[in-house]
Amino acid sequence: MAIETRNKINTAFSMASMSDLVFLLLIFFMLTSTLVAPNAIKLLLPSSHSKTMAKQSLTVYIDKSGNFYVGEDKTSADVLENAIAAKIQNNVTATIVVRADKTVPVQDVVNVLDALNQINEKNNTKHKVILATKPQ
Repeated sequence: MAIETRNKINTAFSMASMSDLVFLLLIFFMLTSTLVAPNAIKLLLPSSHSKTMAKQSLTVYIDKSGNFYVGEDKTSADVLENAIAAKIQNNVTATIVVRADKTVPVQDVVNVLDALNQINEKNNTKHKVILATKPQ
């Protein structure tokens, strides 16, 4: 006489808990990636009371060693004009934000201004420059 058990063990694997885990991990990484600081170059910005905000098209960084970064690309002062022009070539009224360390000589900031003025004269454009500061 064959006796069968009523409760058989199901050997199939349920993927429902695995997909829940994947979605939780996805949400976790999406939230933590927004908390990452957008500035990869560490700068001590000068302080100011003014609060000028504008839509920025490009950011030029000058670190305390005197290195220039157009966006995230390192460049030298000699080719600064070409690097900026390549990034904003399709924009007639771009706003360039200069983020210079407070120990940087004024001449380095003036080099960025001169490069942008040369671009404006050559291409008959109206690009603007904003000097980034931290609140006082």
